[in-house]
Amino acid sequence: QTCALPIFYTKVAKQKSERQANYAAGVANAPSAMAVGKMMDSYHLPKEERDKFEHFNDNPIKQVATDPVSTFSLDVDTGSYALVRQFIQQGRLPASDAVRVEELINYFSYQYPKATGQHPFASETELSTAPWQPEHYLLRIGVQAQDVHVSAMPPANLVFLVDVSGSMDEPNKLPLVISSLQMLTQQLRPQDKVSLVVYAGRTEVVLEPTSGNKKFDIQAALGRLQAGGSTAGASALALAYKMARKGYVANGINRILLATDGDFNVGVTDTNQIKDMVKRERESGITLSTLGFGQGNFNDAMMEQIADVGNGNYSYIDSLNEARKVLVDELSSTFNTVAKDVKVQIEFNPNVVAEYRLIGYENRQLNREDFNNDKVDAGDVGSGKSVTAIYEITPKTATPAVDALRYQASKATSEGKKINDSQELAFLKIRYKQPEGTKSILVTQPIAKPAVITSFNKSSETQRFATAVAGFGQLLRQSPQVNNLSYSDVVQIAQAAKGIDNTGSKGEFIQLVKNAESLVGKNTVQSPL
Repeated sequence: QTCALPIFYTKVAKQKSERQANYAAGVANAPSAMAVGKMMDSYHLPKEERDKFEHFNDNPIKQVATDPVSTFSLDVDTGSYALVRQFIQQGRLPASDAVRVEELINYFSYQYPKATGQHPFASETELSTAPWQPEHYLLRIGVQAQDVHVSAMPPANLVFLVDVSGSMDEPNKLPLVISSLQMLTQQLRPQDKVSLVVYAGRTEVVLEPTSGNKKFDIQAALGRLQAGGSTAGASALALAYKMARKGYVANGINRILLATDGDFNVGVTDTNQIKDMVKRERESGITLSTLGFGQGNFNDAMMEQIADVGNGNYSYIDSLNEARKVLVDELSSTFNTVAKDVKVQIEFNPNVVAEYRLIGYENRQLNREDFNNDKVDAGDVGSGKSVTAIYEITPKTATPAVDALRYQASKATSEGKKINDSQELAFLKIRYKQPEGTKSILVTQPIAKPAVITSFNKSSETQRFATAVAGFGQLLRQSPQVNNLSYSDVVQIAQAAKGIDNTGSKGEFIQLVKNAESLVGKNTVQSPL
């Protein structure tokens, strides 16, 4: 059974129209309309100036002779891609800090080998030349998590935490939240349960833990939501955790799903304080994912960070199609973790590689010693999810970007010298924990240097398409590292590597790149930070 959504949308539109009419009448009768106008001008800044993104610089080029080890946490978020898409569809280029290249790359699924052994994922590597610098190599590392069908997922205890503050009173915010969560409700099983908590000026439990076989009750509760008031987000989180504990399922999925534009403007608003709360609750087995909606006061920085700390996912929902992708098509990977705290560490052979840089993952960097420290949190990988990382490598035979050190020691142990003299390009290590585990498991794999490096045009479709997406992200960030690569080059690479496109997402990407190219050099500029 489904709710009468058209009636709900009509009701919301009518209420908003009445509020606008009352506001106009009030301003007209005010003692000083000019004073009111000045006040409103200062409040209504251009929308793109009120969105909040965390600033970061691109990963630098590193010399293997002095810094041979790279360590980072895997990232399965995809929010940046949907945000970028929305900016471009609106006719403007995104702010550089809205573009996290790894999230663009990992928006797409790649055909990696399936896990067949004792570990819940399989990995593969591929090496080719780089399209923007033929003297350089691209090393792609792909991880494919084992796929668990939705019917085989553990029971789920979900808490829908919905922002119903005044800032959500726009068609692409609360109405889209309601439709998205109603879509998810249709996927629930009898063994699942849902609670609904809302927050604005105050917090309220709209629905106590309710069985997944009572879909009409859950959808009806969602359909009655209305926007109004300010946003007391931190106290709402506390109440959501209380509901999660009330419906807690042992050995199941216990997850809060926060749907908001991220505009926490009442109560505790400091992101670090909110992260501390989420981190404490994470230890009890309750995780948190975030769904971002709308623009104008969207807090992308907070949404990404609290989802990371909460061992959940961050997705940006700009349409019902995106909601279906995240909450229906990828339901198992969104909620069912098969490997947690997944860390990657790669050591490059200084006799083969002169320099390297990791493309993306800037806010996922870890210290070298963090790799073996099981107390250091890292990314979680959901069922069926593929995760990709790409390094650009300067071989010893190419001209380096950084001059070698004059007094660098060249001595090596007999064992190290033996390894260095081989044609091993690098050594890959992956650490992970089982979903309920506390001790990490190590997986290792040497990466051999082939006798002949595959030219980019002859590499796999996966290598070429993932590189096209990486190139697009770097162009949007105005990276100087891609030399003369153009948007047209990206389109050409992606079209040749599109292959089978059952979902149409690759075709959409190609059109997105074409639209971005049309915006470059025109009056449209990148959104200010």
